[in-house]
Amino acid sequence: MKKNAPLATRRALPIKRSFSAKRIGQLLALFFAVVFAIDGIIGDRGVLALMRTRKQAATLALELERQRAENTALSEQARRLRDDPEAIEEQARRSLGLIRPGEKVFIIKDLASPGRSAEK
Repeated sequence: MKKNAPLATRRALPIKRSFSAKRIGQLLALFFAVVFAIDGIIGDRGVLALMRTRKQAATLALELERQRAENTALSEQARRLRDDPEAIEEQARRSLGLIRPGEKVFIIKDLASPGRSAEK
């Protein structure tokens, strides 16, 4: 057919869609970009892993602060037990149930209420 022929007289030729090397290269580049983007979000070193790590670090920081406060309290208690006779006496009374000579001990038992005895 001639180039200058009227449009109506030209036959419509089927368009062949073949993948050129350039087109294949573009598709491969797009594929790898998508793979790297997904890996950057959900991979081992991705955004989600970073968020999990930061949350875990915050939790561990709180636990560390709690442990330090407990350590300080225990150190103070140990110092008092070494240096303060009243603290030793208080601990002995509490844990061993000791009393001083001349003190009276009153043991109060919880009596069952009338409603409890009816249930049995």
